[in-house]
Amino acid sequence: MSAPYPMDPNKPGNVGWAAPGGPNPGYPIQPPPNMGYPAQPGGYPPPPPYTAQPGAGGQPPYGGQPGGYGQPGMYPPPLGPQSEGWQQQQWGGAQPSPFSPQPVYNASGGGFPIQDGSHRSDGGVPKDDVLPEQFGGSFSDKAIRHAFIRKVYLILMCQLLVTLGIVSLFTFHDGVRYFVQRNNWIYFLSYVVFMITYLSLICCSGLRRRWPGNFIMLGIFTIALSYMAGTIASMYETKIVVMTIGITCAICFLITLFATQTKYDFTGCGIYLFVALTVMFIFGIIAIFTYSRIMYTIYSAGIALLFSMYLVFDTQMIVGGRKHEMSAEEHIYGALVLYLDVINIFLALLSLFGGRD
Repeated sequence: MSAPYPMDPNKPGNVGWAAPGGPNPGYPIQPPPNMGYPAQPGGYPPPPPYTAQPGAGGQPPYGGQPGGYGQPGMYPPPLGPQSEGWQQQQWGGAQPSPFSPQPVYNASGGGFPIQDGSHRSDGGVPKDDVLPEQFGGSFSDKAIRHAFIRKVYLILMCQLLVTLGIVSLFTFHDGVRYFVQRNNWIYFLSYVVFMITYLSLICCSGLRRRWPGNFIMLGIFTIALSYMAGTIASMYETKIVVMTIGITCAICFLITLFATQTKYDFTGCGIYLFVALTVMFIFGIIAIFTYSRIMYTIYSAGIALLFSMYLVFDTQMIVGGRKHEMSAEEHIYGALVLYLDVINIFLALLSLFGGRD
């Protein structure tokens, strides 16, 4: 017969320990107390581990497992009965289901899962797609740029041919020459028409982009300015006018060649050119009231130099490939500014070199 129990196991709080020297037929042998995870009865799988979510800001997970237990990615499969000694069986992490992949959390501690590293940054924030260089620009295609340049210079050549014809008529035909000199009111009327059409084309982008109104307005503008240039040229000697036309053509060709070949970028100088134009405008008003030949000569030379710089600026804006460039839809505006540059250079050189009849 076995030795009596040192304590009554049926009373609450007593531990069913067998007395030394013999087994206990009524109670299984209990293992010593486990200070870690409480042991489970045999034949049942251990409870699934709690998968804790990572804390914000890199803090430890909330409500995680006690020390010594790893966190498998999925619930483990059921296990068979435990072996003697109540040693907990170890299992590896279960293979994740191919239909429910586990999210991978970024190492910085943030709570955003990274689904695809190619679309995420290190902090888990989506990256913007990188657009190709010059995407959406007016000159993204060389063919568009070349077509724009051809259109601008074709319009410019038509304008210059109209002006050359009117200037030649007013210079070489004596009857027309005397008529325009005696009827100054036509000159002032053409000046008013010039200002109206010029301001309309400069200020109204929709007008200069809408066909056929843009070409009609540009044609009226060209005829008005050509009449003004022809009237001024009729007051100078014929040989001076011819010489000035030749010099203007040579200067404009060389300036255009320089603007397209140089590595220097003049497209950022627009504000400085505008300030210089304002100064020359004030200087011209002073020169009118002083009637000084020296001041008038300085003014003419300054205007020729200033609009030569404007020609470089406008040419680089049209050709493109610089810091600033003109939109491919602005062929009317491009032809207009180049035409103004050439005409102002011509009139400045005419007043600088020529003596009036």
